[in-house]
Amino acid sequence: MARICSCCGKKPHVANNVSHANNKVKKIVYPNVHRMRFTLAHDNSGKVFAGKVCTKCVKACKVVKVV
Repeated sequence: MARICSCCGKKPHVANNVSHANNKVKKIVYPNVHRMRFTLAHDNSGKVFAGKVCTKCVKACKVVKVV
């Protein structure tokens, strides 16, 4: 399953794991995404979407979780 945020499009990226001896090994850093039902905060229509949203978008009030 794709680990991509439905709101901002954040996706996994590649970084280096650097040791004390300056050895570099590639690692994948995944965003903190959760599957939920949500509405867009700036849209007043109240249409409900289902998808994966990162926690940064939830904290920034870009989306509102539907209970």
